[in-house]
Amino acid sequence: MSSPTNKSINVDTGLAHLADVVDQRRDAFKAGSADPKTSYTALLFSKGDDGILKKIGEEATEAVMAAKDARNSNLAAEQQKLLIGEMADLWFHCLIALSQFNLRPEDVIAELDRRLGTSGIEEKAARKAANPE
Repeated sequence: MSSPTNKSINVDTGLAHLADVVDQRRDAFKAGSADPKTSYTALLFSKGDDGILKKIGEEATEAVMAAKDARNSNLAAEQQKLLIGEMADLWFHCLIALSQFNLRPEDVIAELDRRLGTSGIEEKAARKAANPE
């Protein structure tokens, strides 16, 4: 499904731009100038932390199911499009959650960069050692 055109997209810049739009819409909702009846983003922010987090759970489940369907399907190209759509929904709702908690995708990218070159098993063990609960 990927093409050279898709690979040339600057993911950091694209996510930052979308996060800017989400933050603007969050601010408009908080200022009372975005109506949850006409703006999906305002509707999400109107549901508060629990509603936003519940939506991420729903979208994550849909992404998992789409991936399973793509894996087991003879219609691979169509299923890949569905998987991409579900992942886009999940990423969007994650951006909403980041904005709700005054965070940015750049914060997530920085954390991924910090972990780069570290074994995932070692990194997880270090986090567990730091927080032994």
